[in-house]
Amino acid sequence: MRWFLLALLAVCLGGPAAACGGKTTGAVDYSVSAQRNYEKGLKELEHKDWIAAAKYFAFIKSRFPYSRYAVLAELRLADAEFGAEQYLEAIDSYKLFAKFHPTHEMVVNGYTSFRVGEAYFKMLPGDFWLLPPSYEKDQSATEDAQDELRRFLEQFPDSPYAKRAQEIVAKVGKRLAAHEWYVARYYWDRGKPMGTVLRLRRLLERYAGVGYDEEALWLLGRAYLSVDMPDRAHQSWTELVTKYPQSGRAGDARAALAKLPAPKAAPPAAPAPATPPPPAGEP
Repeated sequence: MRWFLLALLAVCLGGPAAACGGKTTGAVDYSVSAQRNYEKGLKELEHKDWIAAAKYFAFIKSRFPYSRYAVLAELRLADAEFGAEQYLEAIDSYKLFAKFHPTHEMVVNGYTSFRVGEAYFKMLPGDFWLLPPSYEKDQSATEDAQDELRRFLEQFPDSPYAKRAQEIVAKVGKRLAAHEWYVARYYWDRGKPMGTVLRLRRLLERYAGVGYDEEALWLLGRAYLSVDMPDRAHQSWTELVTKYPQSGRAGDARAALAKLPAPKAAPPAAPAPATPPPPAGEP
């Protein structure tokens, strides 16, 4: 607990006030009952005074270790870490809570699992005008967030936190799709159409429906033509026209299809080998 409070103090006192809610004082007034201290800790969480909240919950764990509020205090300490943007520590705390209290209602309803996924999402770098856009950077952390949240949705489809998780998954999907589109364009602009093909196929397979389908199908057809695969180009543009007939790229695809030769017909299936007659003397 000491290391957590020290880290929390360093973040809240040495960093921007907004990072810790701007109201952090750390002042506490302990009560003689576990319940009262827990209520005070919850109030400090509500006011975003993460240090004071952590102090109350740590006090409960040390002074009232056999109270039911001691277990709740463990969970709320994780919430304090999360609120203070100590996401790695919060992830560990939520996972430990779920491990040691698997039947607790806040584990059974998916809360701890959702918070782990949300913490991964919160750790993703944002965009800053002096730095390259986030979609140009490595996306391994984004994929971790997606995997964690999808795992949560598979395990807790009826959780009260499922809707929020779905919203975050959609945001993560758009971010990953933006990265695939960026890489595909990078290869295309540098005369590497096969690299473009591979990234666009991955985009369309994994992140269909997030806003890149029309442009991706159009560029995919052009890339297939560049690697001398007109039948594949025909398939891509036909899919574009069929799925998005009113889009601007559908008109481009129709014009391009009109210039393409008809796709080659599939060769007829080989006839099944005739069954040889049975040897003489056999039925």
